[in-house]
Amino acid sequence: MKLRIVLIVLLLTALAAEAQNTEGGLAKIKEQELEEVRERISELKRSMDRSALTRDRLTGELRSAELEISEKRIRLKELERERDYSISQKLKLDGQIEQHEAELETESRELASQVRAAYMSGSQERAKLLLNQRDPATLGRLIMYYRYLNDYRAGNIDVVTAYLRQLADLRSKVAAEEARLVKIAGQRYSELTKLNTAQEKRHKLLVSVQGRMANEGRKIEQLAAQERDLSQLIAELSSILSDYPISSESPFSNHKGRLTWPVAGTLLHDFGQPRVTDRLKWNGVVLAAPRGHEVRSVYHGRVVFSDWLAGLGLLVIVDHGEGYMSLYGYNETTLKSTGDWVAPGDVIATVGDSGGQTRTALYFEIRHGTRPLNPRMWVTRRPGS
Repeated sequence: MKLRIVLIVLLLTALAAEAQNTEGGLAKIKEQELEEVRERISELKRSMDRSALTRDRLTGELRSAELEISEKRIRLKELERERDYSISQKLKLDGQIEQHEAELETESRELASQVRAAYMSGSQERAKLLLNQRDPATLGRLIMYYRYLNDYRAGNIDVVTAYLRQLADLRSKVAAEEARLVKIAGQRYSELTKLNTAQEKRHKLLVSVQGRMANEGRKIEQLAAQERDLSQLIAELSSILSDYPISSESPFSNHKGRLTWPVAGTLLHDFGQPRVTDRLKWNGVVLAAPRGHEVRSVYHGRVVFSDWLAGLGLLVIVDHGEGYMSLYGYNETTLKSTGDWVAPGDVIATVGDSGGQTRTALYFEIRHGTRPLNPRMWVTRRPGS
């Protein structure tokens, strides 16, 4: 009987280990597949960049300038977070110093009072007790009280000494935070200088680009080329992701008319409106919003593109499954990478004017395959409602 139980336990242990190894193996395979998908998307993007550069050198220069601006703005945000944390730590330490100084003041007054009393009674306290008391019982009690008093005095001295050490340590930490704040201020100034330089470079490039696009025919040609690039990107992404479908308990198609806008903004361009000419129409909407405002995903999905694309600037594309994708362009910064999973309301970018735009706004599209859909048929709720 015992042998049978031992065999059953060994069998169960082996099965558990095998299951764990299988799960670990599957996790590694999935991660490897994801890395392969990322690489295929990266290669696709590099190929498109090469084509765009061949077509227009200024586009490549604009891309470099806007990516540098994005990088500097992200770095500035990081420095601001570090600065805010350091300020909060310093305030916390200042509060602790204030509390310790008050406690030290109280303990110091008590110790001073004891020292004064000891001085007034003279340096021969124990000898006086022995000479002035005739009753041995009373004498014993007084000697015990005297010992307690001495112990308390010694403890009081230890407390004061400990407070002094703690205050010295706290002041040292405050000095370190102050030095850190000075360093952060220097780094922030350096990043702001670089950001201003990059923005000046971008401004000059925009003047050159707008000069070249003064001819309406050339502008139409450029917009048409950018639309072909986006359609190609969507088609290639759909092909790459066909082997990695997204499943959801509540499919994207079930939420038509119930999604929330990715940012609160004013409608500048609507779906289907002409762009320069009736031959070219807006495939999404453009929402004017302040620079730096958070851009949120409209639904569950996986980020399949997070990079710069001619005409749309810093672009995030989220795959929601069933062939549906949402696109978020003109961003100042992108906060998600290819392969990241997102939920409704997750911040994926910040509003900007990349892609050569002249004002800050968000470009938003919904596509089913390569076919653009009217976002206003899908998204009806305002953020925060």
